[in-house]
Amino acid sequence: MPAPWQLRFDDGHQQRYLPDRRAVLHYVLAVGPKAASKRFEVFAESEPVTLADGTPGGRTFALAEVIDLDRPGEAERLRAELASLVGEERDSER
Repeated sequence: MPAPWQLRFDDGHQQRYLPDRRAVLHYVLAVGPKAASKRFEVFAESEPVTLADGTPGGRTFALAEVIDLDRPGEAERLRAELASLVGEERDSER
């Protein structure tokens, strides 16, 4: 399954493709404190490109959010969202 999320950081020098929002949050919280820049651009997969002849031309991503760990309370907000997502996963497995 292709990854529907793209994460860019370190002023665009680094990028990762991740499978879901939970993975994005986990990655930012794990790597963020060690990254050269605390700003992460999160892109969500959007409508695929269609070429002029009507054939599919590839995947596109649209900016969904900017996470800046230098923002007061940002890491705590991400941890709370991650905990909520993990809790929802556990509930759906029951």
